[in-house]
Amino acid sequence: MNFEETLFRAKQGDTEAVEQILEMYRPLLIKNALVNGRFDEDLYQELVVETLKCIQYFRSKL
Repeated sequence: MNFEETLFRAKQGDTEAVEQILEMYRPLLIKNALVNGRFDEDLYQELVVETLKCIQYFRSKL
């Protein structure tokens, strides 16, 4: 299954697809949650929320 199909499934409410996407982007989210070299849990959670919003805004070409 390609990324766009996974994203479409996630938008439809497939929790497994959502988890796959979050796991795929986890390293990037962690990298961006570092403030002065320290991991900021609150920032990480906000980034996850924004990622979930992006999934909902996705428009499929399928």
